[in-house]
Parts: sequence; structure tokens; C-alpha cells
Amino acid sequence: MSTNIARFDLIDLRVFARVAEEESLTRGAERAFLSLAAASLRIKNLEESLGTQLFYRNKRGISLTQAGEVFLLHAHKVLAEVDLIQERMQPFSAGVRGHVRLFANATAISEILPNVLAKFFENHTSITIDLHERLSAEIVRAVHEKIADIGVISGHVRAEGLETLPYKRDRLVLAVPENHEFADQPFLHFADALQHSFIGLEAHSATTAFLQNEVAQSTGSMQQRVQVCSFDAMCQMIEAGVGVGVLPEMVARRLKKTARIKTIQLLDEWAMRELRICVRSQDELPVFARELIDFILKSG
Repeated sequence: MSTNIARFDLIDLRVFARVAEEESLTRGAERAFLSLAAASLRIKNLEESLGTQLFYRNKRGISLTQAGEVFLLHAHKVLAEVDLIQERMQPFSAGVRGHVRLFANATAISEILPNVLAKFFENHTSITIDLHERLSAEIVRAVHEKIADIGVISGHVRAEGLETLPYKRDRLVLAVPENHEFADQPFLHFADALQHSFIGLEAHSATTAFLQNEVAQSTGSMQQRVQVCSFDAMCQMIEAGVGVGVLPEMVARRLKKTARIKTIQLLDEWAMRELRICVRSQDELPVFARELIDFILKSG
């Protein structure tokens, strides 16, 4: 009796995972450091080897089939185990001593981690870091599933089953044009701003979801006039007088250097947010990963 055995390698798994995560063959190929043609061929061969379709393809892009979702779950587990093997063997090599997978939300990556990691590498030249930007809920899931070693998340996100460490506090502020009626006010309740049109981030943004949840619990409503892909674009729209917006104060401090906007502190209790570091277990982490956590906390 003959048995058909699916044949694929770790490169196939990595390419598949990157394409699935990006929901784009082009971006997935770039992350896998392959040409578009090479990545497409590997996906095609993988589907033929498995005898099933892993992606739906249409004009808007690609998405996982049910079989693809199951395969992605197992691919992540296999790749995480391979990374763990490499990580455990690194201290025995004469080259790189350690590798850390660090997932963080947009605020941490854009405003905090660049300077922190630059200083960390000054005295830790034998450590490499795989840094990814994700939403906080996705980061919690990635740490649980051993896809990430360390996560930096918003404090309001639930992280049951993980060890969490308080890191930084930051306040959400309202940004308005320099000639706005609120421009000279140092403090304001969010409800008072709802009379104006807002510039918001895309629907999947953590900040957008957070604000919409707060509005849903109030008696007001928020009119979102324009959605943009970044805080930089938001501030450009605000400067032009298109609307007002809410963003983290640490982001606003940087963007005020180039955009003619004013920021007003929000008096609402929820406007004060906390960043936290999360891990499965500090005791399970290799020494160099714990060194990174200690350095991030001390730099806070």
C-alpha cells in the first residue's frame, strides 16, 4: 500500500507564514527575502505537496482558507521550536550569543525602542533582536504561542497567564490646529471635543479601537471624517484644519516639532495609559533575554 507524503522544508514554512501574516504575496516575499516569483513558486509547490488550497486569491489580495488557517497554526509551532533550538545552541557557538523575538505596539516601536535598543547594542554586540510591530492583543497571543519571547503592550489589554511588568505611563492628548478654539486650553474632557470632526487611524489601530470603546460607553458619538495610516499623517491633516485627533503625548511631543498643532491634555481617567512588558515566564528565558528586559525597564 502506497502513502503520499507531503514534502516541504523550513523555507517553505517561513515563506508561507510570512505571506499569511502580511496577507500579501509581495510583502510576504519581501519579509522572507525572496523574489516574488520564487515565493509564489514555493507556495504553489507547497499546496500541490499538501494536496489542498491554502490561500484564496482575488483582486484585493489573498486570505487563508480553512486548511491554510490550520496549517499556519502548526507552521508557527514548528518555526517557534526551530528558533528555540537555535537559541539554545547559540551559547555554544563562537558567533552570535543570543537571539530575541521582541513584539511591541506602534507607540513603543516609534517612540521608545529605537533609542533604547541603540544603547543596548553598545554593550551587547553578540545579541540580535527580531523586532515586530503588532497590536497589543496580537502580541499577547504571540507570547502565549511562543512566537514572541517578549512583548510590549498597552496596559488596558488583558494578558492572563503571562507575567507582566509595568514599564511606562503616557497620556492621550487632543491635537488641534494652532488657530482652533481649544488651542489655548491646557486641559479638556474628551466629551467636550466630540462636537468636532476627528482624524482617526485605520480601523485595526489599537488607539482607534480604544477610543471607539470609550465613546460606546458614553452618551456621545464621534464623527470620524478621515482615516489615515499613521500619527504623522494625522497631524498633517490636523494642521491643515481638516479635524482634530487623539494621540499619545510622547508621539505628539515629537510631531509638534514639524507640525503646527497644539495639544491639550485630556482629563478623563482612561486617558492615562500604561505600557507593560509581558513574557510567558522570566525563569524560562535565557540570560540574554532577561538582560534585555532589565535594560528596557531601567531605560524607562
